[in-house]
Amino acid sequence: MRPEDAFGKVLRDLRVKSGLSQEKLALEANLDRTFISLLERGLRQPSLVTILEISKILKVPAAHLVELAEAEMKK
Repeated sequence: MRPEDAFGKVLRDLRVKSGLSQEKLALEANLDRTFISLLERGLRQPSLVTILEISKILKVPAAHLVELAEAEMKK
């Protein structure tokens, strides 16, 4: 699995578990909703700043997001 796809799957799973819509996550992270959609579909790669901001909103360490994406890539 490509890193972008793995990150997108992890992002979607964590967002849904947090009960956030793409729009709500985007609003709180100061991002565009379409960018969240592109990330979740593996069509864009997040910057470090984006990973840090999203992790803050999802209340998980940024390193955990990366670890989950790495684990997803190994499946």
